Amino acid sequence: MAHASPAPGDEWRSPLMQDALERFSAAADALALDDELRMRLAAPRRSLAVNFPLRMDDGSYRSFAGYRVQHTLAMGPTKGGFRYAPDVSLGECAALAMWMTWKCALMRLPYGGAKGGVRCDPGTLSPSERERLTRRYAVELLPLIGADRDIPAPDLGTGEREMGWFMDSYSQHVGRSVPGIVTGKPLVLGGTATRRTATGVGVVHVIAGLLERLGSDVAGSRFVVQGFGEVGATAADRLHALGGRLLAVGDEHGATAAPDGLDVPALARFVRDGGRLADFPGGRPIAADELMSVPCDVLVPAATARQITAENVERVDCRFVVEAANGPTTPAAERALGERGVVVVPDILANAGGVTVSYFEWLESQQGAHWEDAELASRLQRRMRTALETVAAVVEQREVDWRTAAMIVAVGRVAEASRARGVYP
Repeated sequence: MAHASPAPGDEWRSPLMQDALERFSAAADALALDDELRMRLAAPRRSLAVNFPLRMDDGSYRSFAGYRVQHTLAMGPTKGGFRYAPDVSLGECAALAMWMTWKCALMRLPYGGAKGGVRCDPGTLSPSERERLTRRYAVELLPLIGADRDIPAPDLGTGEREMGWFMDSYSQHVGRSVPGIVTGKPLVLGGTATRRTATGVGVVHVIAGLLERLGSDVAGSRFVVQGFGEVGATAADRLHALGGRLLAVGDEHGATAAPDGLDVPALARFVRDGGRLADFPGGRPIAADELMSVPCDVLVPAATARQITAENVERVDCRFVVEAANGPTTPAAERALGERGVVVVPDILANAGGVTVSYFEWLESQQGAHWEDAELASRLQRRMRTALETVAAVVEQREVDWRTAAMIVAVGRVAEASRARGVYP
């Protein structure tokens, strides 16, 4: 009996990949890319799907699925985080790897994009189970990774600890210490103190630059932040320090709001001590799905993908959406926001601070060098501001929205490199 062949791209099909391809196609149309380049850039270059057993603390064994996707090799080695989450999939990794390519190109980093992860609930794993999971995942990726081939980094559910385990596992297998195999490492292993907060700090540089272009300032502006993890908490803290008013903040469990602005340092201490945002005594509790309807100047989605959708976009009440998360706004929602005059500053620009400082850390590891924190902070600010000005110039010249402008710059650079390298053999 004959079976229908899968359509091209079926391997990657997911809502997130559809969003990524829709935005790529818009940029490709604006650049008038030929069919060959569209074909080469619309699908990941390489992918690895693995299944492996893991011995649990009680002596039982469980099977875990893991992935690593490399979008393009045209720009240099690939770069991107790996995550531990229940919904990790090949399609999700493919979309995020593509976005990482555009992000690196926009920031002029010599990388193609990659992404990976293991499908699991990290909250249910003990520290020893996490360590065994990380080490086994590292070994499964040996055919693809290397300090000059593919360099992982932290993402959802992972951090410095996992990067230390990953680095050690790889180093044990090659017989020498290779600090450049990952970024986001502990400081003692060659990490940078600025990496942990880099994404949130980069978001604030973009917000400040955007407001300055419009003759405004962070001081006195009103902000709402969705997500209070590392990125959201850092952005909230820096905006508060610059005089911004954080009117509301929330996560999947609930939210808190204060019309005159929240005391962000007190809120951060409350959460660090185990408190829930909705229980913060300095604000009033609101439902998580009410957060985006709080009127503000800048909404900062800093949680997960596809948070602003066609179903809730009418409740969004702001002048600007600055995407601190990857893919938080669906294309349909973004079109609706544009019709209302709301400016969306895309993730490939707004949250590029993390990969930029990862690049600095990688350079230090490769060269055996060390830069002071002040130097790294200055380099990050210059990179973010330069990218912002580059995108703003395209917005004005082509009279397009900010995402289209950012994608035109990024896709154009990758297409140029791909064209220059040709097709082998």
